[in-house]
Amino acid sequence: MDLYAQRTSNIRRTWALVLGFLVVVTAVGYAISWYYGNSAILYFAVIVAVSTNFYAYWASDKLVLSMNRARPATREEFFDLYTVTENLAITAGLPKPKLYVIDDPAPNAFATGRDEKHAVVCATTGLLSVLTRPELEGVIAHELSHIKNRDILLMTVAVVLAGFVAIVADIFLRMSLHGGRSDNKQGNAVMMILAVAGIVLAPLAAKLIQFAVSRRREYLADASGALLTRYPEGLASALQKISSYNMPMRRANHATAHLFIDEPFGKPEGGKLAWLERLFSTHPPIQERIQAILGTQTSS
Repeated sequence: MDLYAQRTSNIRRTWALVLGFLVVVTAVGYAISWYYGNSAILYFAVIVAVSTNFYAYWASDKLVLSMNRARPATREEFFDLYTVTENLAITAGLPKPKLYVIDDPAPNAFATGRDEKHAVVCATTGLLSVLTRPELEGVIAHELSHIKNRDILLMTVAVVLAGFVAIVADIFLRMSLHGGRSDNKQGNAVMMILAVAGIVLAPLAAKLIQFAVSRRREYLADASGALLTRYPEGLASALQKISSYNMPMRRANHATAHLFIDEPFGKPEGGKLAWLERLFSTHPPIQERIQAILGTQTSS
C-alpha cells in the first residue's frame, strides 16, 4: 500500500473506530435501560458516547501529554531538538509541531494531535542525551511521518476510546452486582454472565484496538522517515540505541504505549521478547524494523 492510500485508510479507520464506539456504547446503554426499565440510562449512554468522541477528537492530545508528565520544550534548553524539527518540517512540507519533553532517562519519543496544524512531538530527555544529531534526525523524521501519514489522530483517539472500554465494563459489573429487577432471576443471571464476559473481554478489546493502529504504521513511518532524511542509517542506529536500553520508563502506561517509537516497558534480560511478550507487544521487533530500513535480509 502506498503512502497516499495509507493516509486515506487511516482517515477511514479513525471514523470507523469513532462510529463503532458510538454504536457499541449506545447498544450497551439500551440493553441496560431495557433491563432496568429506565430509559434515562439510554439517554445517559448516548450523551457519554458523544461526549467521549468529542473529547477524543479535540483534547486527547492534552490527555496523552498529561498522562506522561510532559512539559513544553524551550528552544534555549533543547536547541538541537528545535532546529532538527524545524528543518525536517520544512522538508516534509509540514507546519512545525509543538515540542514537548518528558524528564525520563529511557530513550523514547512519540507524536500526537488531531492533524498537521495541531500536532505535537514529544521526546524524553534520555533520548536527547544519547543520540547524535543524525540519529535524532531519524527519530524526528519518523515522528513527522506519523503526522504526514495522518496516523496521529487514529493513534490518539484510540487512547481515549480503548481506555473507556475498560470503564464501561467496570460499571457494567458493579451494576450487575447490585442486582436488577428482583422478579427476574433469570435476567439477573444473564446480566451477571454478560458482566463477567465484559470484564474479561474489555482489556482484550482495548489491546486489539491498539494492535489495529500500531504495528503496520511503525514500518510505514520508518520507511517514510528514512526517505525524508535520505539517511536511513541514522534512524537504524537510533533504534538500536533505543532498544539497548532495557529499563522501562518511569511512568510507562499501557494506554499510551502504542504511541511511542518503541515499547516504553523495557525489555527482558538480553533484549529479546519472549513469544508471549511479543504476541502482546504493540510494536514489531526492533531488529526487524532495522533490517527493513536498511533493506537487508536475515537468515533464519
